[in-house]
Amino acid sequence: MPLERIMIIVTGATGQLGRQIVERLLTRVPAERVGVSVRDPEKARALADRGVRVRQGSFTDAASLAHAFEGAAQVLLVSVDAMGEECVKRHLAAIEGAVAAGARRILYTSQMGASPSSRFQACRDHAATEEALRACGVPFTSLRNGFYAASAAHFASFGVDSGRLPLPADGPFAWTAHADLAEAAAVVLADEGRFDGPTPPLTGSTALGFDEVARTAGQVTGRAMTRLTVPDDEWREQMTGRGVPAETAEQLLGIFTAARAGEFATVDPTLATLIGREPVSLRTVLRETLAA
Repeated sequence: MPLERIMIIVTGATGQLGRQIVERLLTRVPAERVGVSVRDPEKARALADRGVRVRQGSFTDAASLAHAFEGAAQVLLVSVDAMGEECVKRHLAAIEGAVAAGARRILYTSQMGASPSSRFQACRDHAATEEALRACGVPFTSLRNGFYAASAAHFASFGVDSGRLPLPADGPFAWTAHADLAEAAAVVLADEGRFDGPTPPLTGSTALGFDEVARTAGQVTGRAMTRLTVPDDEWREQMTGRGVPAETAEQLLGIFTAARAGEFATVDPTLATLIGREPVSLRTVLRETLAA
Protein backbone atom coordinates (compact mmCIF):
# COMPACT_ATOMS: atom_id res chain seq x y z
CA MET A 1 0.00 0.00 0.00
CA PRO A 2 1.45 3.42 -0.89
CA LEU A 3 2.57 5.43 2.09
CA GLU A 4 0.03 8.20 1.50
CA ARG A 5 -2.85 5.74 1.94
CA ILE A 6 -1.91 4.68 5.46
CA MET A 7 -1.77 8.12 7.04
CA ILE A 8 -3.47 8.67 10.39
CA ILE A 9 -4.45 12.31 10.80
CA VAL A 10 -5.12 13.80 14.24
CA THR A 11 -6.72 17.23 14.57
CA GLY A 12 -6.16 19.60 17.47
CA ALA A 13 -2.75 18.06 18.06
CA THR A 14 -1.44 20.98 20.10
CA GLY A 15 -4.34 20.83 22.56
CA GLN A 16 -4.43 19.02 25.88
CA LEU A 17 -5.98 15.80 24.56
CA GLY A 18 -4.79 15.83 20.96
CA ARG A 19 -1.15 16.34 21.92
CA GLN A 20 -1.20 13.35 24.25
CA ILE A 21 -2.94 11.20 21.63
CA VAL A 22 -0.16 11.89 19.13
CA GLU A 23 2.54 11.17 21.69
CA ARG A 24 1.04 7.79 22.47
CA LEU A 25 0.30 7.01 18.83
CA LEU A 26 3.98 7.52 18.03
CA THR A 27 4.83 4.63 20.34
CA ARG A 28 2.69 2.36 18.16
CA VAL A 29 3.15 3.43 14.55
CA PRO A 30 6.05 5.03 12.63
CA ALA A 31 6.11 8.82 12.57
CA GLU A 32 5.84 8.85 8.78
CA ARG A 33 2.35 7.36 9.12
CA VAL A 34 1.15 10.16 11.40
CA GLY A 35 -0.09 13.57 10.32
CA VAL A 36 -1.55 16.40 12.35
CA SER A 37 -3.94 19.18 11.45
CA VAL A 38 -3.34 22.24 13.60
CA ARG A 39 -4.32 25.88 13.48
CA ASP A 40 -0.74 27.03 14.13
CA PRO A 41 1.93 24.71 12.66
CA GLU A 42 4.65 26.57 14.56
CA LYS A 43 3.28 25.14 17.80
CA ALA A 44 3.76 21.64 16.37
CA ARG A 45 7.36 22.16 15.30
CA ALA A 46 8.59 19.52 17.76
CA LEU A 47 6.34 16.95 16.07
CA ALA A 48 7.62 17.94 12.64
CA ASP A 49 11.17 17.48 13.89
CA ARG A 50 10.24 13.89 14.82
CA GLY A 51 8.97 13.13 11.32
CA VAL A 52 5.26 13.80 11.79
CA ARG A 53 3.54 15.51 8.85
CA VAL A 54 2.34 18.89 10.12
CA ARG A 55 -0.18 20.89 8.12
CA GLN A 56 -2.31 23.88 8.90
CA GLY A 57 -6.01 23.09 9.15
CA SER A 58 -9.06 24.80 10.56
CA PHE A 59 -12.60 23.48 10.92
CA THR A 60 -13.77 26.84 9.55
CA ASP A 61 -11.67 26.63 6.37
CA ALA A 62 -12.58 23.81 3.95
CA ALA A 63 -9.58 24.44 1.72
CA SER A 64 -7.19 24.06 4.63
CA LEU A 65 -8.82 20.76 5.62
CA ALA A 66 -8.46 19.40 2.09
CA HIS A 67 -4.72 19.98 2.40
CA ALA A 68 -4.42 18.83 6.02
CA PHE A 69 -6.40 15.63 5.43
CA GLU A 70 -4.82 14.75 2.10
CA GLY A 71 -4.11 11.03 1.75
CA ALA A 72 -5.74 10.14 5.08
CA ALA A 73 -6.77 6.58 5.79
CA GLN A 74 -8.13 7.56 9.21
CA VAL A 75 -8.96 10.99 10.58
CA LEU A 76 -9.42 11.57 14.30
CA LEU A 77 -11.53 14.66 14.92
CA VAL A 78 -10.85 16.03 18.39
CA SER A 79 -14.01 17.88 19.39
CA VAL A 80 -13.72 21.65 19.67
CA ASP A 81 -13.67 23.42 23.02
CA ALA A 82 -17.03 25.13 22.56
CA MET A 83 -20.73 24.43 22.91
CA GLY A 84 -23.80 25.14 20.86
CA GLU A 85 -24.64 25.67 17.21
CA GLU A 86 -21.22 26.94 16.19
CA CYS A 87 -19.56 23.89 17.74
CA VAL A 88 -21.70 21.47 15.72
CA LYS A 89 -21.21 23.53 12.57
CA ARG A 90 -17.44 23.18 12.87
CA HIS A 91 -17.69 19.46 13.50
CA LEU A 92 -19.87 19.03 10.40
CA ALA A 93 -17.30 20.90 8.30
CA ALA A 94 -14.55 18.62 9.60
CA ILE A 95 -16.60 15.51 8.80
CA GLU A 96 -17.21 16.79 5.28
CA GLY A 97 -13.50 17.45 4.92
CA ALA A 98 -12.58 13.93 5.98
CA VAL A 99 -15.14 12.42 3.59
CA ALA A 100 -13.88 14.57 0.72
CA ALA A 101 -10.30 13.51 1.48
CA GLY A 102 -11.27 9.86 1.01
CA ALA A 103 -10.71 8.74 4.59
CA ARG A 104 -11.90 5.18 5.10
CA ARG A 105 -12.70 5.78 8.79
CA ILE A 106 -13.50 8.87 10.82
CA LEU A 107 -12.98 8.87 14.57
CA TYR A 108 -14.39 11.47 16.93
CA THR A 109 -13.85 12.33 20.60
CA SER A 110 -17.38 12.28 21.98
CA GLN A 111 -18.53 12.01 25.59
CA MET A 112 -20.39 9.58 27.78
CA GLY A 113 -23.99 10.71 28.03
CA ALA A 114 -24.10 11.97 24.44
CA SER A 115 -27.81 12.26 23.70
CA PRO A 116 -30.16 14.75 22.05
CA SER A 117 -32.14 14.80 25.31
CA SER A 118 -29.16 15.41 27.61
CA ARG A 119 -29.40 18.21 30.14
CA PHE A 120 -25.84 19.24 29.24
CA GLN A 121 -25.37 21.21 26.02
CA ALA A 122 -22.04 19.56 25.18
CA CYS A 123 -23.66 16.12 25.22
CA ARG A 124 -26.40 17.35 22.88
CA ASP A 125 -23.67 18.70 20.58
CA HIS A 126 -21.90 15.36 20.63
CA ALA A 127 -25.15 13.59 19.78
CA ALA A 128 -25.70 15.90 16.80
CA THR A 129 -22.16 15.25 15.61
CA GLU A 130 -22.60 11.49 15.96
CA GLU A 131 -25.79 11.71 13.90
CA ALA A 132 -23.83 13.48 11.16
CA LEU A 133 -21.22 10.74 11.31
CA ARG A 134 -23.91 8.08 10.87
CA ALA A 135 -25.16 9.91 7.78
CA CYS A 136 -21.78 10.66 6.18
CA GLY A 137 -21.38 7.34 4.40
CA VAL A 138 -17.96 6.55 5.89
CA PRO A 139 -17.40 4.07 8.75
CA PHE A 140 -16.88 5.90 12.02
CA THR A 141 -15.84 5.37 15.61
CA SER A 142 -17.12 7.65 18.33
CA LEU A 143 -14.99 7.57 21.46
CA ARG A 144 -17.45 8.05 24.32
CA ASN A 145 -14.98 9.60 26.74
CA GLY A 146 -15.67 9.73 30.45
CA PHE A 147 -16.06 13.09 32.17
CA TYR A 148 -12.65 14.76 32.38
CA ALA A 149 -11.06 14.57 35.82
CA ALA A 150 -9.35 17.84 34.91
CA SER A 151 -12.77 19.48 35.23
CA ALA A 152 -13.03 18.28 38.82
CA ALA A 153 -9.60 19.74 39.50
CA HIS A 154 -10.59 23.02 37.86
CA PHE A 155 -13.70 23.42 40.01
CA ALA A 156 -11.82 22.33 43.15
CA SER A 157 -9.06 24.86 42.53
CA PHE A 158 -11.46 27.67 43.40
CA GLY A 159 -11.88 26.24 46.90
CA VAL A 160 -8.23 25.71 47.83
CA ASP A 161 -7.67 29.16 49.33
CA SER A 162 -11.08 29.67 50.93
CA GLY A 163 -11.64 26.06 52.02
CA ARG A 164 -15.16 26.31 50.62
CA LEU A 165 -16.48 24.78 47.40
CA PRO A 166 -19.96 26.20 46.69
CA LEU A 167 -21.59 24.33 43.77
CA PRO A 168 -25.08 23.25 42.71
CA ALA A 169 -26.36 19.83 43.75
CA ASP A 170 -24.78 17.15 41.60
CA GLY A 171 -24.58 13.40 41.13
CA PRO A 172 -21.79 10.89 40.52
CA PHE A 173 -19.22 11.47 37.75
CA ALA A 174 -17.06 8.72 36.27
CA TRP A 175 -14.00 10.99 36.34
CA THR A 176 -11.40 10.05 33.73
CA ALA A 177 -7.85 11.27 33.10
CA HIS A 178 -6.84 12.83 29.77
CA ALA A 179 -3.76 10.60 29.74
CA ASP A 180 -5.86 7.42 29.84
CA LEU A 181 -8.26 8.64 27.16
CA ALA A 182 -5.31 9.58 24.95
CA GLU A 183 -3.82 6.12 25.42
CA ALA A 184 -7.14 4.52 24.49
CA ALA A 185 -7.50 6.67 21.37
CA ALA A 186 -4.01 5.69 20.24
CA VAL A 187 -4.81 2.01 20.76
CA VAL A 188 -7.99 2.30 18.70
CA LEU A 189 -6.24 4.23 15.91
CA ALA A 190 -3.45 1.66 15.72
CA ASP A 191 -6.00 -1.18 15.60
CA GLU A 192 -8.20 0.21 12.84
CA GLY A 193 -11.83 -0.86 13.02
CA ARG A 194 -11.66 -2.18 16.57
CA PHE A 195 -14.89 -0.31 17.30
CA ASP A 196 -17.58 0.61 14.81
CA GLY A 197 -19.93 3.39 15.88
CA PRO A 198 -19.98 4.62 19.49
CA THR A 199 -17.74 2.83 21.98
CA PRO A 200 -18.94 1.83 25.43
CA PRO A 201 -18.29 4.61 27.97
CA LEU A 202 -14.52 5.00 28.40
CA THR A 203 -14.40 5.76 32.11
CA GLY A 204 -12.41 5.63 35.26
CA SER A 205 -13.10 2.87 37.77
CA THR A 206 -15.30 4.84 40.20
CA ALA A 207 -18.04 7.46 40.03
CA LEU A 208 -17.79 10.22 42.61
CA GLY A 209 -19.70 13.43 43.32
CA PHE A 210 -18.30 16.76 44.42
CA ASP A 211 -18.56 15.87 48.11
CA GLU A 212 -15.80 13.35 47.47
CA VAL A 213 -13.96 15.75 45.16
CA ALA A 214 -13.80 18.34 47.95
CA ARG A 215 -12.79 15.76 50.55
CA THR A 216 -10.02 14.37 48.36
CA ALA A 217 -8.81 17.81 47.34
CA GLY A 218 -8.47 18.71 50.99
CA GLN A 219 -6.49 15.54 51.67
CA VAL A 220 -4.00 16.00 48.81
CA THR A 221 -3.43 19.70 49.54
CA GLY A 222 -3.46 19.44 53.31
CA ARG A 223 -6.07 22.22 53.40
CA ALA A 224 -9.54 21.10 54.41
CA MET A 225 -12.26 21.90 51.90
CA THR A 226 -16.00 21.95 52.59
CA ARG A 227 -18.42 21.33 49.75
CA LEU A 228 -21.47 23.62 50.00
CA THR A 229 -24.65 23.04 48.01
CA VAL A 230 -25.90 26.21 46.36
CA PRO A 231 -29.35 26.60 44.70
CA ASP A 232 -29.13 26.62 40.90
CA ASP A 233 -30.39 30.18 40.51
CA GLU A 234 -27.99 31.50 43.13
CA TRP A 235 -25.01 29.76 41.52
CA ARG A 236 -25.99 31.05 38.08
CA GLU A 237 -26.14 34.58 39.47
CA GLN A 238 -22.75 34.13 41.11
CA MET A 239 -21.26 33.11 37.77
CA THR A 240 -22.71 36.05 35.87
CA GLY A 241 -21.63 38.34 38.71
CA ARG A 242 -18.07 37.22 38.06
CA GLY A 243 -18.34 38.19 34.42
CA VAL A 244 -19.33 34.81 32.98
CA PRO A 245 -21.76 35.31 30.07
CA ALA A 246 -25.29 34.24 30.91
CA GLU A 247 -25.35 31.61 28.16
CA THR A 248 -22.09 30.10 29.40
CA ALA A 249 -23.31 30.06 32.99
CA GLU A 250 -26.44 28.19 31.88
CA GLN A 251 -24.34 25.69 29.94
CA LEU A 252 -22.10 25.09 32.95
CA LEU A 253 -25.12 24.60 35.17
CA GLY A 254 -26.10 21.82 32.76
CA ILE A 255 -23.14 19.79 34.03
CA PHE A 256 -24.78 19.58 37.44
CA THR A 257 -28.36 19.04 36.29
CA ALA A 258 -27.15 16.24 33.99
CA ALA A 259 -25.15 14.68 36.82
CA ARG A 260 -28.23 14.76 39.06
CA ALA A 261 -30.01 12.76 36.37
CA GLY A 262 -27.24 10.14 36.41
CA GLU A 263 -25.90 10.97 32.93
CA PHE A 264 -22.25 10.63 34.00
CA ALA A 265 -22.57 7.86 36.58
CA THR A 266 -21.85 4.80 34.44
CA VAL A 267 -18.59 2.99 35.16
CA ASP A 268 -17.41 0.64 32.42
CA PRO A 269 -14.33 -1.67 32.15
CA THR A 270 -13.64 -0.93 28.46
CA LEU A 271 -11.05 1.78 29.12
CA ALA A 272 -9.07 -0.45 31.49
CA THR A 273 -9.17 -3.24 28.91
CA LEU A 274 -7.89 -0.95 26.15
CA ILE A 275 -4.99 0.48 28.13
CA GLY A 276 -4.13 -2.76 29.91
CA ARG A 277 -4.23 -1.39 33.47
CA GLU A 278 -6.45 0.33 35.98
CA PRO A 279 -7.27 3.92 34.98
CA VAL A 280 -5.64 6.82 36.79
CA SER A 281 -7.64 7.75 39.88
CA LEU A 282 -9.28 11.08 40.62
CA ARG A 283 -7.01 11.36 43.66
CA THR A 284 -3.95 11.16 41.43
CA VAL A 285 -5.25 13.85 39.09
CA LEU A 286 -6.12 16.14 41.99
CA ARG A 287 -2.71 15.59 43.57
CA GLU A 288 -0.88 16.33 40.33
CA THR A 289 -2.98 19.41 39.65
CA LEU A 290 -3.66 20.99 43.03
CA ALA A 291 -0.64 19.99 45.08
CA ALA A 292 1.95 20.84 42.43
